Amino acid sequence: MTVEETEPKKREPLKNQGFFLIVCIGLFIGLILKLFVFEILTVSGRSMQPAINDGDRIFISKLSYGLVKPYGDKLLVQWKTPQRGDIIIYLYNDKIVVKRCVAVAGDLLEYSADNVYNLKTGGKQIKLTEHQYENLKNSGSVPEGFVLAIGDNYDESVDSRTYGFVSVRNILGKVLCK
Repeated sequence: MTVEETEPKKREPLKNQGFFLIVCIGLFIGLILKLFVFEILTVSGRSMQPAINDGDRIFISKLSYGLVKPYGDKLLVQWKTPQRGDIIIYLYNDKIVVKRCVAVAGDLLEYSADNVYNLKTGGKQIKLTEHQYENLKNSGSVPEGFVLAIGDNYDESVDSRTYGFVSVRNILGKVLCK
């Protein structure tokens, strides 16, 4: 009786191993970019007209002001603050909101309640309702660590005039283009 040695069968290398690796690396890089670097969103609403219209797609830089906590509503690390005129995004009532930063920390706020209610800051005259006037009238300036964020379409926008100043730590990004 003879015993033949049998060599174990060699495994064939996966034919698509390189392709699979490239796809996995691409997905990982895409996930990192989406979580930390940029996002493309579709605007719903008319609060930023005429600058941004309902249905427009906007490109957001998440790294403009700091490192955003993934799926969160705060910055992990902040390295810059918004400037007057920046169009920013932040969460309000669990929804992403797009507004213009019209005043930053330390900016003076002047109010008038003659025939109509107005707020004046940085050379801009902003219409207020009576409720908005009552909400803001005791603030002579924007507090440290906050901004005043208002939609360009004053009549259609629910913004800082209604719910108060926005914490800089809650700003998730800056709109770069539409």
